[in-house]
Amino acid sequence: MEKQQIDFSDTQIAFAGKSDKALKETAWLFSMMNQPFLVKWGSKLAMKAVEWNLPFAHQVVKNTIFKQFCGGTTLLDSLPNIEHLGHFQVHSILDYGAEAKSSETDFNWTMNEALRAIDFAARHKIPFVVIKISGLARFELLEKMQSGNEWTEAEQKEYFNASKRADAICHTARDKGIMILIDAEESWIQETIDKMVNILMARYNKDKAVVFNTLQMYRNDGLKQLQAAFQLSQAQNYILGVKLVRGAYMEKERNRAEELDYPSPINPDKATTDKMFDDALLFCLERGKKMAIMNASHNVASNLLQADWMDSHQIPKNHPHYWFAQLYGMSDNITFHLAANGYNVAKYVVYGSVQDVTPYLIRRAQENTAVTGDMSREYRFIQKELQRRGL
Repeated sequence: MEKQQIDFSDTQIAFAGKSDKALKETAWLFSMMNQPFLVKWGSKLAMKAVEWNLPFAHQVVKNTIFKQFCGGTTLLDSLPNIEHLGHFQVHSILDYGAEAKSSETDFNWTMNEALRAIDFAARHKIPFVVIKISGLARFELLEKMQSGNEWTEAEQKEYFNASKRADAICHTARDKGIMILIDAEESWIQETIDKMVNILMARYNKDKAVVFNTLQMYRNDGLKQLQAAFQLSQAQNYILGVKLVRGAYMEKERNRAEELDYPSPINPDKATTDKMFDDALLFCLERGKKMAIMNASHNVASNLLQADWMDSHQIPKNHPHYWFAQLYGMSDNITFHLAANGYNVAKYVVYGSVQDVTPYLIRRAQENTAVTGDMSREYRFIQKELQRRGL
């Protein structure tokens, strides 16, 4: 019998978790985000209003865009949303949303926040916690290491401390049965991050995937990086953990390459990136016995590719080496359909104070702004469900 493909356009399943009132609120918010001028100037005003603690600014942000894209201000505050997702068989990924800091005190605080998240995850059966290496070490330090310039004794100590923080997080995660996703960052510090993560994977991924590195497929060397990472894991006898994304720093990468006059590390167009992502995904899927893969994509075709591949190769849908993930508040049509069909799928549940997560929220608003005169994909799905419900 021919397999019936998942219908990601079925909005009844996609928005099963939203009440009529919540759906109307979401529709209003996305209608606002589909006005580029409003997003451009509203983002700047919101950032300043929150930064300056203007009256009602926090409350306005919290009741609108924060409510859509964040789980809560704290772990405990996020729990009702995490449990709501769990009711629909959607797992959670805990992601503390504060941007990178710069002092040793800040880095230790970030480490302790990750340790708190791991403990919370273990108590509430949450499989993943996210960390950023730039949250544990100075950006300039990571950049200097990659440049090959000689370090001072103080910098060597600084890097040692950062490595110990990352190790403490992964050690605790291993002991408590939690998986750690380490975010990708800018290309001029990524090599430093990769080296650190490879050491952590060699240490903690002997029996199962505990630590996952993130590879960005909008980089023109993305597939080569993946192949090299797999070869290293085989040579050192550990399970490679990989989260695949398209990428998050495209404009920043291209602008820096132009300013400093070096070839851009970014693919020339979206079609090239899409092909590289799917080629990398197939590379991972075919080696699922020796590595664990998280397909962190909002692209319907890439999600269908993995679901269909698993089905045709008779891979159990809940196999621990095969995961999907999307951001909280986005692509519910993908997440909830995968969950309804029995696949391992999780939402990135970002949490933190309104002030801390405002930069993250602005990026989400900008992503959802209509590039053309058409409504964004998200808004079209919401409108379709409103019509289906007769609202």
